[in-house]
Amino acid sequence: MPELRSRARRNRASVNPDLSPTPIDIVPQPDTNNKVTTRTRQRRTGQRRKREGAIVDVVDDNELNNNDDGHNNIVSGAGFETTPFGRKADEDIKKIRVLKEQVAEKKMDEYDSGGRSGDKGPGAEDDGNTAPLPEKVSVGGSPMYRTEKKLGKGGFGQVYVGRRIGATGPGALEVALKFEHRSSKGCNYGPPYEWQVYNALGGSHGVPRVHYKGRQGDYYVMVMDILGPSLWDVWNNNSHTMSIEMVACIAIEAISILEKMHSRGYVHGDVKPENFLLGLPGTPDEKKLFLVDLGLATKWRDSSSGQHVEYDQRPDVFRGTVRYASVHAHLGRTGSRRDDLESLAYTLIFLLRGRLPWQGYQGENKGFLVCKKKMATSPETLCCFCPAPFRQFVEYVVNLKFDEEPNYAKYIFLFDGIVGPNPHIRPINTDGAQKLIYQVGQKRGRLTMEDEEDEQPKKKVRMGMPATQWISVYNARRPMKQRYHYNVADVRLPQHIEKGNEDGLFISSVASCSNLWALIMDAGTGFTAQVYELSPYFLHKG
Repeated sequence: MPELRSRARRNRASVNPDLSPTPIDIVPQPDTNNKVTTRTRQRRTGQRRKREGAIVDVVDDNELNNNDDGHNNIVSGAGFETTPFGRKADEDIKKIRVLKEQVAEKKMDEYDSGGRSGDKGPGAEDDGNTAPLPEKVSVGGSPMYRTEKKLGKGGFGQVYVGRRIGATGPGALEVALKFEHRSSKGCNYGPPYEWQVYNALGGSHGVPRVHYKGRQGDYYVMVMDILGPSLWDVWNNNSHTMSIEMVACIAIEAISILEKMHSRGYVHGDVKPENFLLGLPGTPDEKKLFLVDLGLATKWRDSSSGQHVEYDQRPDVFRGTVRYASVHAHLGRTGSRRDDLESLAYTLIFLLRGRLPWQGYQGENKGFLVCKKKMATSPETLCCFCPAPFRQFVEYVVNLKFDEEPNYAKYIFLFDGIVGPNPHIRPINTDGAQKLIYQVGQKRGRLTMEDEEDEQPKKKVRMGMPATQWISVYNARRPMKQRYHYNVADVRLPQHIEKGNEDGLFISSVASCSNLWALIMDAGTGFTAQVYELSPYFLHKG
């Protein structure tokens, strides 16, 4: 079977080249000290290779700037050899320093998940750019801010604390400064695409406000509300556990935040614990939940027509985080509202159980193995140690159609019975969800959970045993009308084929396993008619 790979991550170095599909038990750790670097390629002669083949010393980033005599170091790209200025040649003080190769933006076991970076000085530069961050920032008519400690780093920029110059006292007029280098992947055509999304969503429920933005030197800068720890930080600092009530409150508020974002025509595209932040401790917002990092947000609704965007599938393109991405994202399908909710479901299960079944895979085909495992894991297995509402939520969201409108009120109602009756003493502020909870109570008369269990999802898209699951992978091509059928019994095969023929679709691929069939029908075959025969034996070539 062809391997499903994410091209956007192909150029990232592999931490472990072992391609074994056996998951490795790894407890995720946040990236605290080590920087992410890009490897520079340089030809070396045999003698130089021998000379640099000596024992190397893995050093901390901060050592690069800690010279007792105040001299500077020149760093050569290939071997990272450091040669001090102002020292005599006979002084044998040479150290080969090799920075650890890491995958993607964060040091994790899956390219995918790592807490916020440790505190670093503003002079540190993680993206391999030569231009240092400005020590003072003023953009778009903003006051002057001093760049202080680092808060975190994502796929689209770095975030630092900015303190207004002239202000005194702890927390006096602090903001978050988000820097993105002009040559980064999000700035190919001018200001970051994320700016457009914040213009449309900034300040709405659950999205931090952007006060100023502009360019200073080689960096695009946003001045934003400063926030507190992420859900990953809270989970990690609490011995990798969270209470059921806490996770249920997170579910309620996160669904309401996504509902508000979706109502404005956007899907987030990268829902995960690291992108949910609480308010700043000690402030009235410390219990509020915020969703950040909108660099992968896309529109699910066309701005001019108001209609849902067209379906497309490009298996060579992956957007998101491997651990929490929906199956549809793995398969390269156009993002829609269902993908955010499926990623949220995986986020909730991770926070509650501390682990997901597909963690620990290593190797270049990790994305394919994770996708395969997700498809083979039923909601019952995924939520075997979770309260019933979590299983029901997973069942609802994995069965949503591409353009189907989610029933956000029903999803919130599932978790409302787990948390305490008084919203004011909940661990997370759920005021934003109360309106939706009221709506579902009025419209449905506060139906019991037993009534909910009797209602069956409209469409089952993941049926059968794990051995009968398929992943369709093929080369990218121009968008065309396509239809997929899998886990189809013999008796139902003709009706799917005939219905497809009526719509101008013909079989382009077919597979069989345990008397079940998988079909791919599309309009790009060039056929005008097609004949098929169903037989228990292999047919002779005609």
